[in-house]
This record gives sequence, structure tokens and C-alpha cells, in this order.
Amino acid sequence: MSWIEALIIAIVEGITEFLPVSSTGHMIITQHLLGVENSDFIKIFIVNIQFGAILSVVFLYWKRFLQSIEFYKLLFVAFLPAAIVGFVLGDFIDSMLENIWVVSSSLILGGIVLLFVDTWFARNETQENEPEQPTYKKSFLIGCFQIIAMIPGVSRSAATIIGGLAQGMSRKKAAEFSFFLAVPTMAAASGYKLMKSFLETPDVLSDSGNISILLFGNLVAFIVAMLAIKFFISFLTKYGFKLFGYYRIVVGGILITMLCLGYNLSVV
Repeated sequence: MSWIEALIIAIVEGITEFLPVSSTGHMIITQHLLGVENSDFIKIFIVNIQFGAILSVVFLYWKRFLQSIEFYKLLFVAFLPAAIVGFVLGDFIDSMLENIWVVSSSLILGGIVLLFVDTWFARNETQENEPEQPTYKKSFLIGCFQIIAMIPGVSRSAATIIGGLAQGMSRKKAAEFSFFLAVPTMAAASGYKLMKSFLETPDVLSDSGNISILLFGNLVAFIVAMLAIKFFISFLTKYGFKLFGYYRIVVGGILITMLCLGYNLSVV
């Protein structure tokens, strides 16, 4: 992987990590379009640079992470469902990352759902005195929604925000809780991927060049994600999800059309 390829993929990650459009799906699509070899390192890179993006949440919302131990308990409860399923089905999930059909289909189906989300949960925006954070039960149920996002193209952000809306939260509060939940979720995923790599393919991360590119990707994703978070909260509060739904359908439709026409989107 070259520095330019790492830069492009990291920018895509930073922009899409907190938008309901699937950051993993977009990075996989970008990898394919760039013709980047599907090596052990690129698999580590795609998962690990998400850690750089989530650090932007800690940076922007640092006061929330210092407010109380209760905050961390709620995140832990929400984190558990995906952690358990991810540990059990990790290899199966990794195999889906290489399937463009799965990514494109998930983009379209998720996009259709987003077209109706604002209507389904319109009453959430009119409530008064909304609690600052959800209950333990609501946190756990939001965490269950996060399991769906293990399918590439679904979007962790979309799944958990919809999970929050389903528990009566406003769009803004649901989005913020989704950001917070990303921290333990992606930190665990990145850490697990690195540990697994050290055990199974130690030569991949013993290469100083790979380490430099990985650190560079995390830094780029961190910077870009901070800008994306500010944009998303403002846009979501004013306009809702419909535009993201149309975008997902168009991108997914283009990919499926290309696959049906015989374009080779696979990476050696």
C-alpha cells in the first residue's frame, strides 16, 4: 500500500465513520477502485484506522467522558452484545468484508430504511426535558442494534442511531450516544485485530513501513472525523436522514449495476 492510497482510504474513513452510510463499506469500495491488494495488512489497516476516527469523539466530547462512572457503565452494557457476537463470529464477519455483493446490497437496503426513519420517529423531536443519557435497558437494546452493523455496508452509526430512536431518543441524542458507543466498540475491534495479527502474521506489523503507514492513516482519520462529526450533528438536526438514504441507494445501485455488467471489482 502506498502513502497516497493510505491517505485516500483514511480520508474516506474519517468522512464516513460517523455518517449513516457505512465507513467499512466505503473503505472496501475505495480499496477495490484503487486496486489495492487484499493483503493481511490492508485488512488490519481498514479496521485499525477506525480507532483514529473514534479518538476524535474523545477529543470533542472529553467533558462527557469525565462526568461520571455511570456513563461508562451504560457504554459497557451497550457494548456487550456486539462484543460477544463479534468474538464468536469474527472469522465469518471477516469473510464478508471481501464480498462487494454484500456491501452493495446492504447499502441499498439500509438506504431504503433511512428514507422512512424521520417519519417513523417524528414524535421523538417534540419531547420536552429529554434525559441526558439512556437507561441501562435502553443502552442494552441500542447495543443489540449494533450487532446488525457487523454486516459490511449496514453502517454501525446508522444501526445504533436508529436503535436510539427506537428507544425514544431525539436524533441529536441518539447520534451522540452512537458516537460514544463507537469508542469501546472500535477500540476493542482495533485492539483485537492487532493482537490477532501479532499472533498469526507477526511479520506484517514488524515492518516499520507498515507501522508508519498505519499511524499516518490513524492521524488522517482523526483529523477528518472531527470535521465530519460537527457537520453531521448540524445536518442531522436540521434535515434528518433522507438524503443519506438516497445516497446509499445510488451508490449501492451503481455497484450492483457494475457487477451485473461484468466489471471485476475484486482485488487479488
